[in-house]
Amino acid sequence: MKNFNAKIAVITGGGTGMGRELCRQLAAEGCHVAMCDVSDENMQQTKALCEEGAPAGTRVTTHLADVSIEAQVEAFRDAVVREHETDYVNLVFNNAGIGGGGSLISGEREEWDKTFDVCWGGVYYGTRAFLPLLLAAEEGHVINTSSVNGFWASLGPATAHTAYSAAKFAVKGFTEALVNDFRNNAPHLKASVVMPGHIGTSIVINSGKILGNDPKEMPDEKLAETRDRLADMGFPVDGLSTDDIRHALQERAESFRDEAPVSAAEAAGVILDGVREERWRILIGEDATVLDELVRAAPEDAYEPAFMEKLAARTNWQLGS
Repeated sequence: MKNFNAKIAVITGGGTGMGRELCRQLAAEGCHVAMCDVSDENMQQTKALCEEGAPAGTRVTTHLADVSIEAQVEAFRDAVVREHETDYVNLVFNNAGIGGGGSLISGEREEWDKTFDVCWGGVYYGTRAFLPLLLAAEEGHVINTSSVNGFWASLGPATAHTAYSAAKFAVKGFTEALVNDFRNNAPHLKASVVMPGHIGTSIVINSGKILGNDPKEMPDEKLAETRDRLADMGFPVDGLSTDDIRHALQERAESFRDEAPVSAAEAAGVILDGVREERWRILIGEDATVLDELVRAAPEDAYEPAFMEKLAARTNWQLGS
C-alpha cells in the first residue's frame, strides 16, 4: 500500500498524540478517516485539523468509544460502515493506550485491569471487530501500537511496571503471529507492530484522567501515598507540601509531552513510512533502537541496575509511547 489516497483508515485514540497525527497526515493524503476516542472534545479538534489540510471530498468521522469495552468497539465498527457507506476498510491503527497499573502487589486491581484492558483488549477487540471489513478489501494493513515495553518490561529497577508491560508484550506477540496468519489465510493483508520510545504525547495526562490520578483532582490522601512512593524511589520530597507534589506531578506530565526527543508528528510519519514499506516491525526513536540492541545483546542483564547505566550512557532515557 504505497498510496493512501481514497483508502479508508480506522484509528483508535485519535483525539491526541500519535493518533491525532495519524489522522491528520492520512487525511492530508486524501485518505478517509474514522477515529474513536473517549474525549469528544479532543476528537473535534483533531477533525478540524484534518479537514483544514485534506483534499475536498475526504471524509473524517468521530466516534466515542472506550476500546476496553468490546460492545463499544463493535458499535464503532457499525458506525464506520454506516457513515462511510462502506463494506470494507484498508487500514486499522489500534493505537489507543494508557499507562498505569504499575505494581501487582501494592497497586489497585481496578487500575491494573483497566490499563491491561485498554492496552491489550483494545488491540484485540479492534482487530476482531474490523477483520471482516479488512478481509473484504483489495488490500489491508493492521498496525498495532506496542512499546519498547513490549520487549523490556521495565521503567528501571526502582519502579514496578507490570500491567502496561504485560499488555504491550501481548500486543507484540499477537502482531508477530498475525504475520504468518495473514500470509497463510489472508495474503492481501499485512500486519505491523509499532514500538515507540519516548514520544511527545499526552499519555501521562490522559492516563491520569482516565484512572483517577489527575493531579488537579487527586485528593490529599492519595497525594500523600504518591509522596511515599516517590520517596521510596529516591526522589527528594522532604519539605515539599501537598500542593508542591501536585504541581510537580502536573509539571512532569507536561514535560513528558513537551520535551520529548521525538514529536507525535514525527512518530506518525515513521509509522506511515513503515506501512508503505511493509515493515512488520517499526521502532521509533533512538532510545528504542538502543534499548532493543542492549536487550538483545544481554537479555539476562536487562533488569539489573548496571543495565540502566549502559542505557543512560547512550541515551537521555525517558520512557513512553
